[in-house]
Amino acid sequence: MEAPQQNKKRWWSLADRIGATASFLCAIHCAALPFVLALLPVLGLGFLADHAFERGFVMFACALALISLISGYRHHHRPRALFLALPGLALLIVGVTFAESYSVGLHSAMVTCGGLLVAAGHFVNLRTHRALHVHGPQCAH
Repeated sequence: MEAPQQNKKRWWSLADRIGATASFLCAIHCAALPFVLALLPVLGLGFLADHAFERGFVMFACALALISLISGYRHHHRPRALFLALPGLALLIVGVTFAESYSVGLHSAMVTCGGLLVAAGHFVNLRTHRALHVHGPQCAH
């Protein structure tokens, strides 16, 4: 395997890891936010409760997920990761745009479930890539 191709695969693997971590942290943030809302300003973390910060974080996570998961699908042609992540992306986007004006519970439930689904999609994508990876004389792993 050529070095540029190998570096590209490592980058996509890293992107999946970052995406899974970010999505999981987003889900934890959204689930815990209603309970710790009063503590955030005291801890100097009031920006975490800001809707603009949340929207920006979700849009970044969605872009990273789409790039990473579509690239993974193009590599391994297995749609399971996309089937998990696409409903999660929809929940995240609807949760931070439309559901924001409804109850805090609905908003939190949508973005928490969406974040968990996207994290699961990244995890499945990473596992699928690893399962199909064959170690050979040209492999650096």
